[in-house]
Amino acid sequence: MSSVPEDLRYTKDHEWLKASADGTALVGITDYAQQSLGDIVYVELPKVGTKFASGATFGVVESVKAASDLYMPIEAEVVEVNSTLESMPELVNQVPYVGGWMLKIRLANPASVDQLLDAAAYQQLT
Repeated sequence: MSSVPEDLRYTKDHEWLKASADGTALVGITDYAQQSLGDIVYVELPKVGTKFASGATFGVVESVKAASDLYMPIEAEVVEVNSTLESMPELVNQVPYVGGWMLKIRLANPASVDQLLDAAAYQQLT
């Protein structure tokens, strides 16, 4: 069974978002997603400063099984990428909610976080 932390918000595409009071958030893929993908061997992330609409493709995760697009959970601008994933993509498998985060974003509208799934709603999908 996959881990679904209560303090995060989720998308139907298996991304998670952890909002902060300062209008930023961390984004990554869920434990369920990394388990489904298998051993992750490569993560492609966007450049800092790139802006995305909600649902837009922001990168790619490649595993030994397949490549999968990554989708922005919410309209935002990238303010930081987890560059550690370039040399250690396996962190997404090992610690998807901690060291395996992918992006830090500045939210265009922090209130829109409430439109994402809470932990209970996400668990019903998996």
